[in-house]
Amino acid sequence: MTPTDSPAVQLNNVPNSELKNALFIIIGVISAAFGLKSFLLSSHFIDGGVTGVSMLLAAAFRLPLSILILVINLPFIALGYNQLGRRFALRSALGIGGLALVLALVPFPDVTHDLLLTAVFGGVFIGAGIGLAMRGGAVLDGTEIAALLVSRYLVLLKVSDLILILNVVIFGVAVLVLGTEPALYSMLTYFAAARVLEFVLNGIEQYTGVTIVSEYSDAIRKVITEKLGRGVTMYQGKSGYGKRGEMGIERDIVFTVVTRLELPGLRTAVQEVDPKAFIVQYRIDDAQGGIIKKRALH
Repeated sequence: MTPTDSPAVQLNNVPNSELKNALFIIIGVISAAFGLKSFLLSSHFIDGGVTGVSMLLAAAFRLPLSILILVINLPFIALGYNQLGRRFALRSALGIGGLALVLALVPFPDVTHDLLLTAVFGGVFIGAGIGLAMRGGAVLDGTEIAALLVSRYLVLLKVSDLILILNVVIFGVAVLVLGTEPALYSMLTYFAAARVLEFVLNGIEQYTGVTIVSEYSDAIRKVITEKLGRGVTMYQGKSGYGKRGEMGIERDIVFTVVTRLELPGLRTAVQEVDPKAFIVQYRIDDAQGGIIKKRALH
């Protein structure tokens, strides 16, 4: 259950120590189990992905949820072994096994009977748990692995598209199995979990790539490197349009990566040099190396 487009990038590019990885996974398992047992299960709500399928089967056939989560997830880990590596597969197997074990053995209190609070905060704890496990180089839900593998054969669909389609099917079945109201609350749980997952992975200081086209590219480079202390990449391009006949003129283009909190300062600094500078910014899921601000928990 995750909306990310590049799970392999998210899972494998953070050079944490194994102790730090293990800590993230353990906390993630406890958080996800708390969200499930203290909120969702007593109200018969479900999450998305493989966890949601397991919860649906548990509700329909009265089977142990912990066993279903383990049995349904492990084949996806096996399928992803060759694609994502042995360490990833081992961490994920241990994480999913730990989640199943905690669900089976650890008692959690039923926090609230309010349906709205149950849906929202159940999603918060589940999303945080999945996100922390991913920060540790593992997954607690095999949906992402399945979508990644399938997307390699269906080039017209991204990983996030496949995950969305799968969850639409799951919640459609939930309407038949659980009823309309629990299914709608379950969708709210999924949306809350997705937002928290994104926040845990990217944080408030999400990386942003910025491309700047200006006649004063060298001055802008100096401002970014000397005043803001960030690295830049310069590459050459040509102007494609000009009212005064300057089409085709070569100029240097500036590219840099900053966090979302640094972005207003960057824009102000660039506009002080050239108010007419053309600035394009776009989200980056993660970045490593170079002269960039290190985000918390990375």
